[in-house]
Amino acid sequence: MQLPENTLESARQWDAQDPLNAFREQFLIPKVEQTPIVYFTGNSLGLQPRDAGAAVEREMEDWARYGVEGHFHARHPWFSYHERFAAGEASIVGARLEEVVLMNQLTSNLHFLLISFYRPKGKRVKILMEHGPFPSDRYALASQIALHGLDPTECLVEMQPREGEQLLRTDDILAKITELGDELALVLFGGVNYFTGQAFNMEAITAKAHEMGAMAGFDLAHAAGNIPMQLHDWNVDFACWCTYKYLNSGPGSVGGAFVHQRHLKSELPRLAGWWGHDKKTRFQMGPDFSPMQTAEGWQVSNAPVFNMVIHGIALAQFVQAGMERLRTKSLMLTGYAEAIIDQINDKHLAGLQVITPRDPAQRGCQLSIVAPVKGKTIYNRLTERAVSVDWREPSVIRLAPVPMYNSFEDVFRFGQVLKECLGVK
Repeated sequence: MQLPENTLESARQWDAQDPLNAFREQFLIPKVEQTPIVYFTGNSLGLQPRDAGAAVEREMEDWARYGVEGHFHARHPWFSYHERFAAGEASIVGARLEEVVLMNQLTSNLHFLLISFYRPKGKRVKILMEHGPFPSDRYALASQIALHGLDPTECLVEMQPREGEQLLRTDDILAKITELGDELALVLFGGVNYFTGQAFNMEAITAKAHEMGAMAGFDLAHAAGNIPMQLHDWNVDFACWCTYKYLNSGPGSVGGAFVHQRHLKSELPRLAGWWGHDKKTRFQMGPDFSPMQTAEGWQVSNAPVFNMVIHGIALAQFVQAGMERLRTKSLMLTGYAEAIIDQINDKHLAGLQVITPRDPAQRGCQLSIVAPVKGKTIYNRLTERAVSVDWREPSVIRLAPVPMYNSFEDVFRFGQVLKECLGVK
């Protein structure tokens, strides 16, 4: 893969040729003394789309104008508000329209889906998860195991990397699934690990789980809007994600959920609520729950409109940009950042270690760097110099050059500031 030379002129030339460069102007980038910061924390919270404020204001106007009648007479009627986003959401995760729904938030959706897809029986009680997931996943899985009267210390299996390694090998994951065999009820991994940035082979993991008679689900918090996926074709049973990271929909914004088509008309148990009831008879207010025959059947409450409106703006940008074009730019931005870090290490013996997979196919747009000496000091210096990265104990700096709004000049500036922070030229 050809990358820019490590010069400002080369970076600007690449930006000028970038077919996605215009999207940068559609976001509000924080500034320090009128200079946009280098914002590499879209893996924690995406930037605000420039049109978000006006979009929220339009819904406020409709609320003022119509009151309760806005459910049917607003410019985008609230009754069916979430349905507007199904096509865009499906294109991002590789699903069919009926397999996706926007509802609740990430960990809430994980719990809702686990009610349906973690069904321990007999000796088949164990859940396999990755080493070092985002803590909320571990909390959710342990609590679900306990709800079934089982012991999390016995039933929750955390897949460990080999001694001396930071990453999990796909072959080792598949071997562990085989080893657990008929004791395995569920495999639940992150699509991309939040700490290392490793993207897992979801297709292979799903196939092996099914071979062993288990379910396969994924937390896509760091995958949705980051890497292309084909959840339907990979036969993933279920998945959930947030929209406030790569999907740029605002802090605490609505979550997404996927349920494979083959489960939509099944008798899987679920937590029921009125918004999951068949919409043709929902307002008859009958006593018996009749779930919709789509992923919407897992809803319990009506759409949080003021929350969702921003996601609508962000989703339209993703549809226009296209995941394949975003992925192509992502590989170049991340490869450029990696090359700069390697140059600094080679020339100055800086001791920085990229623990994210070197194989671009096994990562998204995040790089996680171990800075064993004065790592927190380096992080603080980057922040003071208007480079927004993120620190994770004990010694990891995470940076995410997001293709929707980051530029090659951003990556060049990061490299220059990193050298300053290290005290090298």
